[in-house]
Amino acid sequence: MIYWKTPAENAEYSIVLETASIMEPIQMMENEGQLEIYQNNTKVVGYQMAVQDVPEGVDPAYKRSGYLHPVNTPKGKRLTQIQPEDHYHHYGIWNPWTHTVFEGDTLDFWNLRSKQGTVRFAKLLEKNTGPVFGEFEVLHEHVVLKGEEEKIALNENQQIKVIPIDNHQYLLDIKITYQCATDEAFNIIEYRYGGFGWRTTEEWDNQNSRVLSSEGNTRKNADGSTARWCIVEGKLDEGRGGALMLSHPENYNHPEPLRVWPEDQYGRGDLFVNFATTKNTDWTFHPGEEYVLQYRLLVFDGTMDESSAEEAWKQFAKPLVYTLK
Repeated sequence: MIYWKTPAENAEYSIVLETASIMEPIQMMENEGQLEIYQNNTKVVGYQMAVQDVPEGVDPAYKRSGYLHPVNTPKGKRLTQIQPEDHYHHYGIWNPWTHTVFEGDTLDFWNLRSKQGTVRFAKLLEKNTGPVFGEFEVLHEHVVLKGEEEKIALNENQQIKVIPIDNHQYLLDIKITYQCATDEAFNIIEYRYGGFGWRTTEEWDNQNSRVLSSEGNTRKNADGSTARWCIVEGKLDEGRGGALMLSHPENYNHPEPLRVWPEDQYGRGDLFVNFATTKNTDWTFHPGEEYVLQYRLLVFDGTMDESSAEEAWKQFAKPLVYTLK
């Protein structure tokens, strides 16, 4: 018998076991500077440890490491892109800050061409795989490039977990912990974008993709609104797929503001979606303290409806506590 309790009550439930499809254990391997994660022998997530070079003729300032790409559906359909010609500094799923103040100087860690700051992979701290999930932990350094010598302003720990649900869905959990790297505070100033962002596949445009937030906003009006979750999905080859973006209720400034590109972006409607934590407020990191943001992507083949998204958010926000007896 399995017992669990919800925040409101203790309850006992009987569970009927059904035959389910066999799921292969999560596999993880390092390959040419990337940590690759496989579900059912299909690559679903890549984490970039090595610095990604830029196309020929592009400013080397756009080089970066420490991001997720590709992020694929369970069938292997790609949801992300990096270094698009319109924004060479876009890297799959990544999370730099745009408008910051450190040691009295204004710094931009997002727009790499400014050469003010960047974020780098520093160390692989841990990795584990098993029959239920795979996880790894990495250290990022937010590096100040202005001045005579580089300086680390902020340390960022990322714990990333991949949890298979079935052959059509998996969870990608990302826990981000920030700590000041010096005795100086790190100030994030209100700006229209920055933080946890997703540059979607180039296959999507305003005719074949869809955005729907927890507050019922679509791509027409989601930008600038706040949300607990956001469905982003569209056509992938002959099928469909996407991801549900979830913001944890303990995140700073939750429900978080959204940055969503307009429907006519570059004419065809290229898509970028961002939980822009500081879109409408400032945030200061003080030395000696830890600051945590938690996100979940429910990655799927097919489509997702509003009720399924709401249920997924409830499970993320208030997971069941259960005990085997």
